[in-house]
Amino acid sequence: MKGLWLANQQLQLRTDIPTPEPSEGEALVRVLSAGICNTDLELTRGYYPYNGILGHEFVGVVVKGDTDLINQRVVGEINAACGKCRFCLRGEPTHCENRTVLGIVNRHGAFAEYLCLPIKNLHTVPENIPTDVATFTEPIAAALEIQQQVAITANERVLVVGDGKLGQLVAQTLALTGCDLLVIGRHPDKLAHLEARGITTGFADIVTDRAFDITVDCTGNPEGFAIARRAVRPRGIIVLKSTYAGNLSLDASSLVVDEITLLGSRCGAFAPALELLAAEKVDVTPLIHARYSLDAAMTAFHHAQRKGVLKVLLQMAE
Repeated sequence: MKGLWLANQQLQLRTDIPTPEPSEGEALVRVLSAGICNTDLELTRGYYPYNGILGHEFVGVVVKGDTDLINQRVVGEINAACGKCRFCLRGEPTHCENRTVLGIVNRHGAFAEYLCLPIKNLHTVPENIPTDVATFTEPIAAALEIQQQVAITANERVLVVGDGKLGQLVAQTLALTGCDLLVIGRHPDKLAHLEARGITTGFADIVTDRAFDITVDCTGNPEGFAIARRAVRPRGIIVLKSTYAGNLSLDASSLVVDEITLLGSRCGAFAPALELLAAEKVDVTPLIHARYSLDAAMTAFHHAQRKGVLKVLLQMAE
């Protein structure tokens, strides 16, 4: 089969990859559409020493496996857990000590014609959600994870730093809480998407120091973290929502003095994300900047790395 292969931080479109065979408890999924995200880009820069097929945001059709999902459109949670380690037994499978992660850790990903995932990871896509839109299920689930970690109400002042792919979804999902929300970024056209939904936006120069209860860094760069740090009040919470390819320097003493909570936030549950998409409470269509076939995957990746580009989709089949 065809697939976009990463080895030693170099990408290659291969046509000689064996079609995967699902193990017991797994399903074979024919990929319809997959989204290129910042984690994929960071992997090409050495964020994690991964070799194999990239991609973890996808929609596909189940074609093989002992499952009643055959011929249905599905999305899939990306962490394949062992079910036996201490984290699995605590109900925390996304931190399974033996997990594989689709397109990230020891499991070939979605930038290919087929992939395999445990059947328990798969979720049926409601009929009213278009395939392109459903491709955003994984990042919306990740955005919603913040609200599983932190109780956010209309009483909180919240700052989102970053107007990129993840920042857009974090902002839209946080806005549903009714909190006093401000989103800052560098691109007027991207901020306009959020302003159209009634979300207050601006640039870094309007941020007041020590004024926010919660700040969320969606930039993945030190400058974004610095803004989030100076904006949070004493005893406030900084949520780190992006992966960093390099090291992040910070003033640990100031975190102690101000009693700041620093919170990492990663994967989230898919069911609530699908519910939001089905109810059209989150609008992802303006975030799609380009679509490419799998044959043009290398071009698609170059496009995704351009400054200012939001979501680029790979479409494997009709």
